Amino acid sequence: MRLRNRIVMPAMDQNNCNEDGLITEKTLQHYEDRAKGGAGLLILETSAVKWPDGATSKHQPSLSSDLAIPGLTQLAERVHKHDAHMIVQACHHGRISGLDISRDVSVLVPSIPIPSFDTLGMAINTTDEELLKMATLTGGKLPNFKEASSEELEEIIDAFVDAALRIKKSNLDGIEIHAAHGYLISTFLSKAWNRRSDEWGGSHENRTKLLSQIIKKIRENCGSDFAIVVRIDGQEYGIENGITVEEASATAIIAEKSGADAIHVSAISSSGTGVGFTDGPLPWEKCQYSEFAGRIQSVINIPVIAVGRIEPEDAEELISNNVCEFVAMGRQLLADSELPNHLINREPEKIRPCINCFVCVAQNFWNGEPVCAVNARLGNYDTKIENAKRSKNVVIVGAGPAGLECARVASNRGHEVTLLEKMESLGGTTLFSSLTTPKNGELINWFETVLKDSEVLIKKGFVADTDSIMSLSPDVVVIATGSGASKSSLKGSELKHVLTRDQLRSLLQKTRTSKIPQEIKKLNQIILWTAQKLGLLKDMRKIRKLSKFWMPIGRNVVVIGGGLVGMEVSHFLAERNRTVTVIENGPVMATEMAHPRRWRTLHQISLSGVKLHNNAEVIEIKENTVVFSKDGNEFEIPADSVILAEGIETNRTMFEQFLESGIETHIIGDAESIGYIQGAINSGNRVGNLL
Repeated sequence: MRLRNRIVMPAMDQNNCNEDGLITEKTLQHYEDRAKGGAGLLILETSAVKWPDGATSKHQPSLSSDLAIPGLTQLAERVHKHDAHMIVQACHHGRISGLDISRDVSVLVPSIPIPSFDTLGMAINTTDEELLKMATLTGGKLPNFKEASSEELEEIIDAFVDAALRIKKSNLDGIEIHAAHGYLISTFLSKAWNRRSDEWGGSHENRTKLLSQIIKKIRENCGSDFAIVVRIDGQEYGIENGITVEEASATAIIAEKSGADAIHVSAISSSGTGVGFTDGPLPWEKCQYSEFAGRIQSVINIPVIAVGRIEPEDAEELISNNVCEFVAMGRQLLADSELPNHLINREPEKIRPCINCFVCVAQNFWNGEPVCAVNARLGNYDTKIENAKRSKNVVIVGAGPAGLECARVASNRGHEVTLLEKMESLGGTTLFSSLTTPKNGELINWFETVLKDSEVLIKKGFVADTDSIMSLSPDVVVIATGSGASKSSLKGSELKHVLTRDQLRSLLQKTRTSKIPQEIKKLNQIILWTAQKLGLLKDMRKIRKLSKFWMPIGRNVVVIGGGLVGMEVSHFLAERNRTVTVIENGPVMATEMAHPRRWRTLHQISLSGVKLHNNAEVIEIKENTVVFSKDGNEFEIPADSVILAEGIETNRTMFEQFLESGIETHIIGDAESIGYIQGAINSGNRVGNLL
């Protein structure tokens, strides 16, 4: 199988098959978009070889009967017409077979009893609503584990072979045997899970027997022109006697000898904790599993596919250094299906960045269809992108993500668009948030790049009011004025050392009317004025560097509000040697974050020394302290600076003014409802397509 490039889209659950596990038009459109976008190889999401047995979702693809062949055949046709290749990831989910659990069918494991690990860890920093959604996967039932018999294992081997034959009959290009992520084959490879003493356990060779037999029999039945890829764990975290990279390397050698054509290297955490999920299989750091890929590539002669938050520039380096021969880009291709084409056209700046927010994968915890914070089209394939029937003069007020997305879409559809922004820079609060979350800044940079190539007229430093907007003779007005900090009722919130989110932002993002708040001490005012005049505050990267040496923030900081803003600010300050305490009155912090990101963020914040107090209530802010209560006790802690990171409210004033004008008016983004980047881009895209 010869690929047009080294970019692989790995299997990522879309959960849009029908209730019989059969391919739908949504499935076809999703993969055709990525084939059209230029990827060399696509891998169909995890598909169940014995569906519904051993399946984790009734909406995942089924490979267990010939009923699957027509849909797979259509998939092959839709992908091949764009010169891409496609294989199918085939799996038996073993201990994580949600459909078996829900039907009171015992789930298969290598050995009984299963190893001991923290089964309650997933509930920490998870809301009741999220836990309830997760419970619906199995109808609230717990698994009944069963040690797989030799007869059952032989049946599973045959099921993999039958699945491979159906894939081949459908004219797809091969199979990926899923031997990773804690599913059945993975548990047989792991000494932690496989403590058998028969032919299926004990020695490493015996523990690989299930995998090697599947590979050999698929090769015997499907021939040499059918690609066989094997996905394995390079490391198993969070459990004693888990898979090591040395064992993974030995497994790869056996897989190659058995007939595999490539090895796809991932990782797994079997700890049972929420944060462990971002050790494996969902990476949170760049190139997180590349070391494992390189170790395995060094001992085999077939290609290794590396995965783990690999950006294009990282991919070039990994390939040139013989760490791997192919790179898998998952969430990046959800964010921008055209990523490969942009690279082919030597326009990497046009790639819409994945901001690593974990919104997409969060849906998989309850078998929901994934969404993307930056790409509103993901999953919304019913919405046709068509040129407008009549070009309108559209004026958009506010250049945050909602206004930027609306301007982009409306202009692409043929409207004349004017985008008004009171700041001297685009991005709104998202640009400010890039101070703590640099990926958000990459998103704003992308918008600026694509809008430069459009017909959108952008007016920065424009103070919009009814008269100035009407002077532009709009046919349509779109209000994207975002949110603002509500007035705090906390005792002491008026003190000079207390800053809101908006006051912090005004220090860094200059407007024609902005002034340095008088609350900032005189020396700090001089420094900030000088930095503004030198242009140092125009670039968040420079601000991040400078902030390591100086900030107009005291040494002891109390952040009131443990939401998304509070978490990002507290982590940023802790990394700059501030002593930070966060006080949140709710039971779970950062509920605005997708829960996998929340798990990792709260873990990293705790490691950085931030003190987190949930279920706590602020009583009073004093000159040098903050008083709060928790668990019936009262505490008073030092506070040189206090940041109010709660009380965000919509800004609907201008929208209400225009409702009486008789002009078609829309409201989007946080001005309509607080939805942060995902909500803003989704609403901007929706209105841009409505106009």
